[in-house]
Amino acid sequence: AYDQCETTNEWLGETTLSMKNEENGNRTRRGKGRHNSVHEILNGLAKGEGDLHPALERRVRDFRLAQRKRREKYGSEKPWGILGLYEHLSSIRIDLEWAEDAAWRRQQSEPYLSWSDFEKARAKGSNRPYFIYLLTLLCTVMLIASIGVNGWKIEPLSVNPMIGPSAESLLTLGAKQSALIVTEGEWYRLFSPMILHAGVAHYLLNMLALYFVGTAIEQNHGFLNSAIAFVLAGVGGTVLSAIFLPQFISVGASGGIFGLIGMCVSDIFVNWNLLFVKEAGDEKDYRFRHAMVLMWLLFDILINCLIGLTPFVDNFTHVGGLVYGFLCGLSTIERLEVGFFGVATTTWGKIKNSLVRFAGLILSVVMIMVTTILLVESDGVSSPCHNCRYVSCVPFPPGRENKWWYCDDCNQVTADAHKRDASSPVFDFLDLTCPDGSIERIDIVEDGLGDSDGLLKALPSYCRDYCENVFNA
Repeated sequence: AYDQCETTNEWLGETTLSMKNEENGNRTRRGKGRHNSVHEILNGLAKGEGDLHPALERRVRDFRLAQRKRREKYGSEKPWGILGLYEHLSSIRIDLEWAEDAAWRRQQSEPYLSWSDFEKARAKGSNRPYFIYLLTLLCTVMLIASIGVNGWKIEPLSVNPMIGPSAESLLTLGAKQSALIVTEGEWYRLFSPMILHAGVAHYLLNMLALYFVGTAIEQNHGFLNSAIAFVLAGVGGTVLSAIFLPQFISVGASGGIFGLIGMCVSDIFVNWNLLFVKEAGDEKDYRFRHAMVLMWLLFDILINCLIGLTPFVDNFTHVGGLVYGFLCGLSTIERLEVGFFGVATTTWGKIKNSLVRFAGLILSVVMIMVTTILLVESDGVSSPCHNCRYVSCVPFPPGRENKWWYCDDCNQVTADAHKRDASSPVFDFLDLTCPDGSIERIDIVEDGLGDSDGLLKALPSYCRDYCENVFNA
């Protein structure tokens, strides 16, 4: 489409500058003084000061035009929360790309491409989120497989509140359990949990987050960067979980998704100055927006950590994934160049940017190496922080005797049941092996249990009533 971007005739009628003049225009002004930031340049143009070089002024007007066209199509943006803020940043990235394309076309004496056509072209072809599509397919196949391994049945909510299979079925398909990783050498369990889910509810929550966050990340930073961030964060989070929660069985793409969220946060962090352009006279509103953004960022992270307090989903994977994703993002994401607006990056600024990128890469590698060594040298059973289990799982609801779920190890206990008279229809007593290895003899004749299935369902309750320690030693 030609000349549909509603640029003024004055812009189109001006003589195209050479590449050298366009570059010089980035740093030249007609008036006295100097602009020190993007905010000052955009505000100066908005107030009609007219002290910008013509080439730079056209660039800034192109950027403002793209923003106006976006608001006309999508309405005013409310960049609250991690996803909302990242969508806002993605919009700025696209608007800046269109303005750069307009500047290039001006230099080449070619007609403008309309903003709407540019946006449509950008969403087609190789810019589709193929990694997210592939990952969603794998997770869907494995969810169906896990229910199939479980005999095509869903466990009670007291066993699995995520509406899914049993822990045994998840272990069969590759769920994380430290003992199997360390003592049996099943190191694939550091990777396989990323495509497994505890149940339908867990799957739907993760796929919803993966679609919105993952699609935005992949369309802005590409297949490879998204895959690296997801896998590195997923494995790093699983290693942390294996160290601090060795007896917990955990699954889910949450670690990788939190890695993508961490990448969002790092992108926001390095491009913070371009997120909110302060207009003349709105100092108070400007500060309020920043305060709201920070509040919603913390609220988003808090909500996701609360989800990590349910069984089979752990916060060590979440927090580990978030940290790895943030560090990976510092090293791989492409910064938005303020040079387009005529703001030259100082030598110290270039050094600082290089140090941040280098630090993100080094810290990621060092953390993976250190935590992997700690896992290899562990026994796969004991945790260096016994009470850390409550960071990842809390019995709910509090104060209620029959809870929806527990966070102990009583679901793994075994027992030998006995009858004093072989002709008796019920068991008289049982020897219960508690999670810490101790054995308790319990008289159960009054409970009237005569079949193995009923006895197996009652074992966790006996464990909580009679075992002194309900956690593995």
